[in-house]
Amino acid sequence: MRAALSYSVEVNWIGAATIGEAMRRLRQAAAERPPGAWIVVAGGWTELQFAEKRRPTLAEVTAAVPDSAVWIQLFYNALLVTPKARLALDIAPDRLPAGFSIERDAAGASTDWWACNIVALSAVFDRLPKPTFADNVAGTRQFFSELNRLAVTGVIDPGGFSLTAPQYAALFQLWREKAQTVRVAYSLFAQNGGAELAEYRNLTQLLPMGFGDDMLKFNGIGERVTIALYNNNAPDAKVRADFVEIARWAARRGLTLTIHWQEDASVHHLLDMFDEVDRETPLAPLRWSIAHLDNASPQTLGRMKKLGIGWTMQDAMYMGGDRLASVAGADLRHMPPIVTALRMGVPVGAGTDAHRVASYNPFVALQWLLDGKTVGGRSTRGADETPTREQALRMYTLGSAWFSFDEGRRGSLEVGKLADFAVLDRDLFTVPIEEIGAASSLLTVVDGRPVYASGPFVGQR
Repeated sequence: MRAALSYSVEVNWIGAATIGEAMRRLRQAAAERPPGAWIVVAGGWTELQFAEKRRPTLAEVTAAVPDSAVWIQLFYNALLVTPKARLALDIAPDRLPAGFSIERDAAGASTDWWACNIVALSAVFDRLPKPTFADNVAGTRQFFSELNRLAVTGVIDPGGFSLTAPQYAALFQLWREKAQTVRVAYSLFAQNGGAELAEYRNLTQLLPMGFGDDMLKFNGIGERVTIALYNNNAPDAKVRADFVEIARWAARRGLTLTIHWQEDASVHHLLDMFDEVDRETPLAPLRWSIAHLDNASPQTLGRMKKLGIGWTMQDAMYMGGDRLASVAGADLRHMPPIVTALRMGVPVGAGTDAHRVASYNPFVALQWLLDGKTVGGRSTRGADETPTREQALRMYTLGSAWFSFDEGRRGSLEVGKLADFAVLDRDLFTVPIEEIGAASSLLTVVDGRPVYASGPFVGQR
């Protein structure tokens, strides 16, 4: 939901093929907004999508929008801010915020970009002017319409940094108005370090698992369950104990739990904790899951299968695979091990890691599933881990529906299921794979009601 809240006030570079096009989008945003308004590009792009194969420079950005404070974020590890933005954020040129460092070129000169980590970046991002409630509502409507254009009828929202309970008010507003055009199952993402259990207990007192209706419902906790365990590949005894306490509480309440984990080499810590909880409360009926874990080993997948743990697999490697290639080597050919997971019977849901580190376009993700190529054109995943077209579509539809207990009502066209479907502008089973990423919907229907129409279906809404 984070993408929706700011969609009307942020600039996206999704699909921009040149730096010139990216700068044009900045100029357009500045022209449409009040004087002095911030210009924010909050991820969802990579320099490899540009013909120039590089990041824009500070000089290019300030030439495009000289009168604006500009924030340009690359994934969660690099940031460019203009002098007006530094002044507004009270960041001295010679003293960067904690967790940031100056990037330098081969000659040692500053590139004007700053290197950072996700925690440091999120802390500074929170200092930017917040969109108003009206912005949130407008952005949510616009983002849902954009998703409908891309044939999306429902999402599972895992929360995010600084996405607190009050920020869901815009979504709830659309739900009350019966104006939602995308079904949403949402999770609670830990925000209060050291007090996560109290946070969950407070927020779920009148919020049992599955509470809601077919358009909007509560879907458990995660993707960050405890702040201390987030991206922590060597958790100590206290970190483990705190996580297990929350996991036990969630299991006893019948809550779904999903957790962000990146590295197979350390995931045994997590699975050991899951084993501990499973001995008291079986996890399989709860549909817990691990997100990301692109380098999962057969041993890890076997443990997940035994516990009934699902795998939410995203296309972050579409934009990030080129960076990984320098360190992963031959292992990249098995990342992510999609076919192995399907063969072993692990529940797999496909999706996007939007919108900070990936595009929200499902067809880009589907094309990447089938050709394994990064945005820069590098071939990564090998044929032995490449699914068929039918398998890819099933992961994106029925596979993903499993994680919100919806596979009996959504995800396939069957009598008795909800009438959610899309008529596409091309046949995904027959077009060349390299054309799948450019697909869009001609008609998108949610619960029997057209929510998007173009081409021959214009006027059908």
